[in-house]
Amino acid sequence: MDNIKLAVQAVVLVGMSAVCSGLNLSLMSLDLADLKRKAKLGDKRAKAVLPLRKNGHLSLVSILFTNVAVISTTSLTLEHRFSGLVAGIASTLLIVVFGEIFPQAIFVRRPLDFTAKLAPILKVMIFITYPLSKPLQLLLDKLFKHQPGSLHSRQELGLLIAEHVKHTDSELDDSEVEIIRGALSLSEKHVRNVMTPIRRTYYLFIDDIIDGDKIDEIKRKMYSRIPVFNPSMTECYGLVLMKDLVDMDFDETAIAVRELNLHPTRPIGRMTALDTIFRRFIAARTHLMPVTHGDKFCGIVTIEDVVEEIIGQEIEDEHQIAHVL
Repeated sequence: MDNIKLAVQAVVLVGMSAVCSGLNLSLMSLDLADLKRKAKLGDKRAKAVLPLRKNGHLSLVSILFTNVAVISTTSLTLEHRFSGLVAGIASTLLIVVFGEIFPQAIFVRRPLDFTAKLAPILKVMIFITYPLSKPLQLLLDKLFKHQPGSLHSRQELGLLIAEHVKHTDSELDDSEVEIIRGALSLSEKHVRNVMTPIRRTYYLFIDDIIDGDKIDEIKRKMYSRIPVFNPSMTECYGLVLMKDLVDMDFDETAIAVRELNLHPTRPIGRMTALDTIFRRFIAARTHLMPVTHGDKFCGIVTIEDVVEEIIGQEIEDEHQIAHVL
């Protein structure tokens, strides 16, 4: 009977030590910023654990006080039944194997789940040890002030997002992952990487005359916007929109380009980052900008070029599809 009673006491004490050891590791391994994000999203586990993690020093001291008390009680309990050496060896093996190694190996796999489930027990530990743990918490708070959470770099965020590809538990599909990765890389790419060189650009000069033949040529190009330059390619006067030419009869009357309603646009340097030009497109309310290199224009860039970099694939319009078919 005494042996059964001793075994029950040992199991209970070692179990309490296991809870303390596991809680110590799982609670302190949780990132405070991550818990706050999860709590804002309505995660009940994070809401339960967040106050305990915020007062990390108080929780830590309470857990350690409780664990030390349990370990000491385990040694004293076994010492009443066995000799000092046997009791010391037995208590050490029990605590190390079943009170430290196994619980920590288990708790570290799902720290938030275990900490949330055992939060009521931790609160009891804090209540019982409060007269001792509170002063130590205040001392630790003063000596080791809270450090602000570190932010991920752009490269680190890209790697984190890439881990969602082909992952069965991910809420993001492959297309969403590619879009996020494309958006993250915008600041690392420049206009020169996506622009259309001037030699491949269809444009008009300010002194050009638009007649029947010229309008047929423009129609064959199938562009909705056409930039207008001076002959030396040092000034851009604006854009001609095809929709403005629809109701004009160029067979009867030829019209000079300078007489048309030219829509203003803003030049952009070829080394401008794509995230910057994306904002400028929105601010300028235009879909096309001429690109400068030195004193001259070297190409054009459209908002479509930037969007293609974000989504990671080319956007084909009806005209391009018709040529493929």
